[in-house]
Amino acid sequence: MQKIVIFDMDGTLIDSKKDMTISVNYVREHNHNLPPLSEKFIVDAINMHERNLAKLFYGTELYERRDKKLFEKHYKEQCIEHPYLYDGVADMLVTLKENGVKMSVATNAPTLFAQTMLEHLSVDKLFDLIIGADKVKASKPNPDMIHAILEYYQYESETDRAWMVGDNSKDIESAKNSGIEAIFAAWGFSANGTHTVVIKDPKEILDIVL
Repeated sequence: MQKIVIFDMDGTLIDSKKDMTISVNYVREHNHNLPPLSEKFIVDAINMHERNLAKLFYGTELYERRDKKLFEKHYKEQCIEHPYLYDGVADMLVTLKENGVKMSVATNAPTLFAQTMLEHLSVDKLFDLIIGADKVKASKPNPDMIHAILEYYQYESETDRAWMVGDNSKDIESAKNSGIEAIFAAWGFSANGTHTVVIKDPKEILDIVL
């Protein structure tokens, strides 16, 4: 029997809000001459189930190409300035690995940023796959990412077990849409989860999976 744990990244494995905020505000200032937004506003906006980030961040109905290009250019360098693993995450990941658990990352961030940040934090080699929104047709809550990861492992629902761990309703919904179990991580960007399984410390994952 395989045990597979799929992690969200931002707000679950790592705290990336400072650099994300800096890059969003860089685009606001340079492309739109707008004042800076707070970290809380940006995190709350990202975690909304239904939202138009282009409008919330830049005041445009659609995500303009120039904003996307400038953000990606700036964030490519900025994203490794201040991110950190949440307390207990590294130990939890190593323990899962030592116990033969298969691990991957499914993030709505671009794959390049995810790989860059996880490598910077020296945990990238613990994961078999790191999949961002650019690798699939539709991002979470669509199940495309999870399906791609499960296919990689040749997952069999009758014999294997798989979990999605995330701090967002989109993570939980993507797990349900994929037919796997879900764990809501309440230590990151979202302190309150309405899902059945809510944990407040990464080590609680060990009790569930192992």
